[in-house]
Amino acid sequence: MIVIHTANSQNQATVEKSITSLQIGILGVYVNNEFAVSKQIVLTTEIGLNSSIFGGFSYDKTGIILAPSITVEPKWYYNLEKRKEKGKTHTNNNGNFFSLKNSFSPNWFVISNYDNIQTVPQFTVIPSWGFKRNLSSKFIYEISGGIGYRYINYKSIGYTKNKNETFPNFHLRIGYLF
Repeated sequence: MIVIHTANSQNQATVEKSITSLQIGILGVYVNNEFAVSKQIVLTTEIGLNSSIFGGFSYDKTGIILAPSITVEPKWYYNLEKRKEKGKTHTNNNGNFFSLKNSFSPNWFVISNYDNIQTVPQFTVIPSWGFKRNLSSKFIYEISGGIGYRYINYKSIGYTKNKNETFPNFHLRIGYLF
């Protein structure tokens, strides 16, 4: 018995070599780049400003904070070929993904409507599931979420104990592709 199998790798759905975008989310603004490391895996690097809102009886007004964050996130786009077979686009890495989001939020600076506010440095590692889709040739949206680990370095701002905790992450962002 002779079996002949042909494969045309040039027609295989793969991730883009490099995509840079500016993304605005519910609580922040970010610039990121997805760089292909294989046919289905990208390494996302990102810098941004996370925002927080605070208030209560101790404050005259609602406070707003913008603080820097740095993220490195490998993503596996697992359904690109399936999208292609169904006639759906996979350009700009349109697809579903699993990722491991690693973020660091340092206490370098804070932009706030209150004076003398500082943030607490923290590090998160969060396995996530998400998807990205085109809104047009230059605009995308991305939704992802997961539950992982957060380390908060309270000692760096004068407290006696640091904190480890389970931490959820959810993001909904609209982005512009460069």
